[in-house]
Amino acid sequence: MKIVDHQNTKIVATVGPACNSYNQLLELVKAGVDVFRLNFSHGTHQDHQQVIDHVTHINEKYNLHISLLADLQGPKLRVGTFKDEKVQLKAGQPFRFDLDPEPGDASRVCLPHPEIFAALQPDTELLLDDGKLRMLVKQCGAGFAECEVRVDGVLSNRKGVNVPGVVLPISALTEKDRKDMAFALDMGADWIALSFVQQPKDVQEARELIKDRAGVLVKLEKPSAIVPLEP
Repeated sequence: MKIVDHQNTKIVATVGPACNSYNQLLELVKAGVDVFRLNFSHGTHQDHQQVIDHVTHINEKYNLHISLLADLQGPKLRVGTFKDEKVQLKAGQPFRFDLDPEPGDASRVCLPHPEIFAALQPDTELLLDDGKLRMLVKQCGAGFAECEVRVDGVLSNRKGVNVPGVVLPISALTEKDRKDMAFALDMGADWIALSFVQQPKDVQEARELIKDRAGVLVKLEKPSAIVPLEP
């Protein structure tokens, strides 16, 4: 079997339901894939185990070392629910986040993460639904934030919240991540990818658990994680 050799570039392929059979994985290897990424935001351990078994078989049969990258989910910060499942927000309008579990409307919604409120300050930017909507904090306190919509759109149930400008007082590793990481290491993953890294100690925490069993790949998704890299 001819394998494409990429000396300085590695091709990483994310494995999902559309390409997780033995034959499909083998065809990807023939096309030049060097690393298979297992996305632990989706799928069960059984699903990932099947892929690992296939890749192990391919490596043994063809004397290869196609690597396995276990990508951990990291903390998921989400808004609560709305009375009508979604609301249309307009630029310039006020909008409130609080800890009240009651379904929200076009004026407010629950944000069940006290750790976010603990870190907010006026003029902090909030990104919602993968950045499709943006808000600016005007006033905030223990358990609430009064915001102004800057980039409008539809906000629906349990969409994600990102606070790129501040360091939140939470670990990059959730309990789910720790279980997924232990499973991946036991199954022989070559790399562990860390999501939601905010500062060097997040990487140190993971390295203490991983030790020398796998490499650590840091996903630089927040400005606070990039600042320590600057000379």
